[in-house]
Amino acid sequence: MPGDHYSSRVTASSGASAEKVAVVVVTYNALPYLSRCLDSVHDRDIVVVDHGSTDGTVELVRERFPQVTLLRRENRGFAAGVNAGIETTDTEYVLLLNSDAWVMDGAIAVLAAYADAHPEAGAVGPCLRYPDGSPQVAMRGFPTVWRLATQYLLLSKIAPRSRIFNAFYAGDRSRDRVNTVDFIKGACLLLRRDAVEEVGLFDERFFMFCEEADWCRRARDEGWATVYVPAAEVVHVGEATTRSVWSWERTFREQERSHLRFLAKHDGMRAAAAGRIVIGVGYLFRSVVGRSAKRSAYRRTSWWLFSTSLRRLLALEG
Repeated sequence: MPGDHYSSRVTASSGASAEKVAVVVVTYNALPYLSRCLDSVHDRDIVVVDHGSTDGTVELVRERFPQVTLLRRENRGFAAGVNAGIETTDTEYVLLLNSDAWVMDGAIAVLAAYADAHPEAGAVGPCLRYPDGSPQVAMRGFPTVWRLATQYLLLSKIAPRSRIFNAFYAGDRSRDRVNTVDFIKGACLLLRRDAVEEVGLFDERFFMFCEEADWCRRARDEGWATVYVPAAEVVHVGEATTRSVWSWERTFREQERSHLRFLAKHDGMRAAAAGRIVIGVGYLFRSVVGRSAKRSAYRRTSWWLFSTSLRRLLALEG
């Protein structure tokens, strides 16, 4: 890839045995990055859960990666795909890896070694980078009404390194140090099977977005920690699938529906109602000051949020 600074191959000498960590990749029209993703974990037990791809994803997996376990499922969302993959494996750890991401040399071994040494860690995640080597935000704070306000009303610009104004993106945390965090972006996340068995699988009511936040919140409630380990590095293109198959408006709707579901589930309907107002005002604001290419999608999303009942917004469809 032009501008890519990284090798994608994980060698057999990278540490943690292949029997210890299985990899689950959920796909939906995952080309052109899937080959690099699967190459980077070639020495692992890999499960690809495909949700009806029509771009040659299935054919590529069958022809180039015959050792991969391929599951073809109805598209009921990312969480459902992850669950199908986890249930197919029986290893001590399961690495969830996006189809537009690839792990760097030794990254899986670093994550597994940290988990081995810290039995309280239910989930461990790496440093994420864009293909040009620039950092990508991996550490996150659980959505709250205030944290959503700091992002959608651009209050985080006041003090981006402050916990008060940018806890949603862990602005006060150093990317260079190990950190216990609320959750880590699900582009790459190592889960301990013992934690999954205690906490449960992903909540399939989250079709896309916030499913990893919800799982980490439930894990925290059971006493498990989520830890960011920067010595492990993963390259993540970001939004490759949603950009190829969804409009901006569809992406915004799914994202905000998930934010509201998270608030309703963990903080109650009043929080979800307040969150809808904050997010709707934020989109209206962005329809004026945001990028011109997205302004109409911002405006329509704001109208959708205010013109639809909260209960319908929280429904799985519609």
